[in-house]
Amino acid sequence: MVDPISILEQHGNSKVVPMRWKERRFYLLDQRLLPWEETWLQISSAEECARAIKDLVVRGAPAIGISAAFGMVMAVKSAIDKGFEIWEYIKNAAEILKDARPTAVNLKWAVERMLKAYQLHQAQEPAVIYKLLETEALSIWKEDIEANLAMGAYGAALLPDSGTILTHCNAGALATGGYGTALGVIRAAFNAGQKIDVLADETRPWFQGSRLTAYELKADNIPVKVCVDSAAGFLMQQGIIQAVVVGADRIAANGDVANKIGTYSVAQLAKANHVPFYVAAPLSTLDPETPNGMSIKIEERSQSEVTTVAGKNMVPEGVGALNPVFDITPAELITAIITEKGVLRPPYASAIASCFN
Repeated sequence: MVDPISILEQHGNSKVVPMRWKERRFYLLDQRLLPWEETWLQISSAEECARAIKDLVVRGAPAIGISAAFGMVMAVKSAIDKGFEIWEYIKNAAEILKDARPTAVNLKWAVERMLKAYQLHQAQEPAVIYKLLETEALSIWKEDIEANLAMGAYGAALLPDSGTILTHCNAGALATGGYGTALGVIRAAFNAGQKIDVLADETRPWFQGSRLTAYELKADNIPVKVCVDSAAGFLMQQGIIQAVVVGADRIAANGDVANKIGTYSVAQLAKANHVPFYVAAPLSTLDPETPNGMSIKIEERSQSEVTTVAGKNMVPEGVGALNPVFDITPAELITAIITEKGVLRPPYASAIASCFN
């Protein structure tokens, strides 16, 4: 079996990876504790994997999908160890995993791919089935890294030879199997010698920009500064930002993009200031079965994520909050969608459909 991390080491020039599979044990870097602590958690079951996804130990659509694939591997092992019928056991595990985060399409895609892999080999001995599904999960991880590297090459060509690139949330190595989607584009440009500076929106309420994007770019010695979310428009107006690159959690058939809350605002500001707005996402994030962004279920999380910071209440007692986790950026605001198969441009409906023909 190919070790996905070896691909990163050989071709990615990046030190950051959010997961490990060692001696048939799965580990996740606890992203809730970054940048203060680097703590690895061993995940031993599909239920633990679903909880890690729900509690944001791991986040980012591709990383969630890969983690869920390994959750399915662990479900097979649990069924074998307990003497249960494998198919019924892993079907239940699949539902638990898919319910963990409803917006990111990679989660459903990875789980269903693992179910199909089982069905293909269900006549085999249980130990053989386990080995085959382990190989399938590793393939999903490997393919994600290869897609990120390809996206990086396509996307770097769209960025200026020098300038400041704004990104929102974290669409980097920590949100994927390694290297990253939006940050993969930035990494590729930087490694190609383009004089790129990065400006990371802090991204409330979980500060994925200031905590995670800044953390991993600093680790790879890529120049980065942080700005508050509400500064983006002014900085574009001042000519400080030359392009925006973000990731995606789901892309509808018409090109509408679901991504971290605040992405829509950045896209509108980019349009108003004539700044190109790029989305980088693998084909597994494209959802041809969802006609448009209004059809995407938007997850809403606890009010406390907004009303408290580091355990301290930031609003008067009794005041609540709205906490939608994602928003929808309409296709007409997007300059191009960068995938591992190339750059998609409007009209997106036909461009996306061509990816599946």
